[in-house]
Amino acid sequence: MSQYIHLPISGLEPPLNEIEAALQDSAHSFAKDVLRPIGAEVDTLSPETAIAPESPLWQAVEQAKTLGASVTLLAELEPLDRARFAAIISEEYAWGDAGVGGLILISQMPALFSVMVGNSAMVELCDGRPGCWAITESDHGTDMLDAEGSLAAVDGSYGPANCVARIEGDKIVINGQKSAWISGAITAEVCALCCHVEDGAGSRPGLAMIVPLDAKGVSRGKPLDKIGLRGMNQGELFFDNVEVPMANLLAGPDSYSEFVHNCWASVNAHVACMFVGVARAAYEHALAYAHERKQGGTPIIQHQNVRSRIFHMFRKVEAARALARRVVEYNETAPMPALQGSMAAKVTSTQTAFEVASEALQIFGGYGLTKDYPMEKLLRDARAGLILDGCNEILAIKAGSLLTNPELL
Repeated sequence: MSQYIHLPISGLEPPLNEIEAALQDSAHSFAKDVLRPIGAEVDTLSPETAIAPESPLWQAVEQAKTLGASVTLLAELEPLDRARFAAIISEEYAWGDAGVGGLILISQMPALFSVMVGNSAMVELCDGRPGCWAITESDHGTDMLDAEGSLAAVDGSYGPANCVARIEGDKIVINGQKSAWISGAITAEVCALCCHVEDGAGSRPGLAMIVPLDAKGVSRGKPLDKIGLRGMNQGELFFDNVEVPMANLLAGPDSYSEFVHNCWASVNAHVACMFVGVARAAYEHALAYAHERKQGGTPIIQHQNVRSRIFHMFRKVEAARALARRVVEYNETAPMPALQGSMAAKVTSTQTAFEVASEALQIFGGYGLTKDYPMEKLLRDARAGLILDGCNEILAIKAGSLLTNPELL
């Protein structure tokens, strides 16, 4: 038999330095001992029970704070170190559970976006508090991320916005609603809100601001009952003459397009790292099971067909991780983030996670269909990734527009 070569958690990635290795060890232990069992339990609960005060979800959220990976701390690091830290944490948390782990990561978005624009007061307000990013709308979906209109069909019109703000002196007044797909909306305390702004000619993109969700006039819908990522609550937010001070502003009309570009580039790249974790979890479960399960009088890993399938799962995980981490590092150090790169990484990783989880379930056979084994949940979570943070088909159209050089037309 050929010599077995043991690979570290990060596979074929370059060796981690001492600090990165310690971070990975602590994140992996947290994912294994806390996120994975709690994620499996929360997956079985109703959406309302999953976020109730007695839910085990909050044990995971509180324990995550003890790891010390706050936005404020990460912001103090050198860009390349920050990128590598974030990629490691995102992958490990989602390896444990993409729903609960994803909720913890998404909670940092308002603070992260505040760091991006240098609003230190909003960083202080948001860091360490559950947060969400509200941008998509019920009538517009991913169109709301497309300030330049490059997704619009020929002769298409996005129509009126569902959520509009106006500036009145030293305050911003918000009215309308954001769609039910706001991750973490039902439990968040602060929100990074992106919406249209009223001017003399109507409304246009846009404004971005931090909105405390205990502000007068804010209300919420009910948490969605979803096929996957059930540990990550999603729901609507409603705004009825909600007032926030101008000090909460992250981006105005002149900087809104750049702000959304940078946010989207950051989020898509880290979603890519998350779903590398999902794919890796599915691959590792299948690899272990292939050594345990016997068929034809021998462990199924001895069958050539199974070995071939396991190998293709391995190569897909490694390729997805390589692209995701490369994009995270490039965007953190480049003068301008390459949004097409983030989208390429997100599409690649989520598609990989779905393919690998499906193949892994097949290796488990009938047992893979049961809730006694982890595969059916991983497949549901992976399927959700093809739509999360922009469905892959829309991302491909947007990324294609970013590859179109007007000077050559």
